[in-house]
Amino acid sequence: MVAAGVIGVAAGGWPVLTSLGGGSDPALRTELAAVLGDQTWPTPKPGSWTMPKPAADGFPPVVNRIETQERVVFLTIDDGYVYDSEFVNIVRKRRVPIMTFLTTTYIKGQGQYFWAMRNAGSRMENHTVSHPNMATLSPETQRKQICDASDAIQKQYGRRSEIFRPPFGSYNETTRQAAKQCGIKSILLWSAEFYNGTTGPGVGYNGFARGDGGKGFKPGDIILMHYRKGLARDMETMLGWIEQAGFRAAAVENYLPRSLGGNAPDRPTTPG
Repeated sequence: MVAAGVIGVAAGGWPVLTSLGGGSDPALRTELAAVLGDQTWPTPKPGSWTMPKPAADGFPPVVNRIETQERVVFLTIDDGYVYDSEFVNIVRKRRVPIMTFLTTTYIKGQGQYFWAMRNAGSRMENHTVSHPNMATLSPETQRKQICDASDAIQKQYGRRSEIFRPPFGSYNETTRQAAKQCGIKSILLWSAEFYNGTTGPGVGYNGFARGDGGKGFKPGDIILMHYRKGLARDMETMLGWIEQAGFRAAAVENYLPRSLGGNAPDRPTTPG
């Protein structure tokens, strides 16, 4: 079974194991751990970026782009109602850093798919249980949507979410308060969207649009995509656009301090 787990993940499929098992051969356990281990991504160059700061009111700050001099963009993918094994292949083989904002109702029956995504290198972060418009909900309902989603992600993937993305980008101050109660440290929105698998306003099917009305990429853009039909093909398209523009995809968690749910030290290093 352990060997099958190694082969399955190496082939880009989703794994059949949720633990390494106590009785496995030590060499095989080491091999499995290497295959399923978390990916690591390059960190920003010292002095090349401005670290997002906590909000003055103590609630999770809202971040929609990263201030950086590097030609990097950040790929984030929402929801989770399409399960494309070829997309896992692309992320794993091409080492594409992405962040998944998972609507946890989609874990039902497909938990292993997102386990494979996690081990291909995607962080699993919070996108509510059922994708409601948060700003229309009561405080208690907002809290339940966020807390229950974090509970499900922690139970399934072994790490509690610390970053939240409200569906439709809709939130209010109650959302920020509820998010803090659930252990969320930052709310991550986006600065541009690739309308993969759908039509965007003014840009048509599979169009790309910036929130500021501009064109192309800017350093530090957080790009929104969705788990929709054709995602593997559309990711290849996006990666081609990024490369042609002289940018690269980077891991947004490495540009967020630990106090906001990321991996960067809260006190940034200085050049030299």
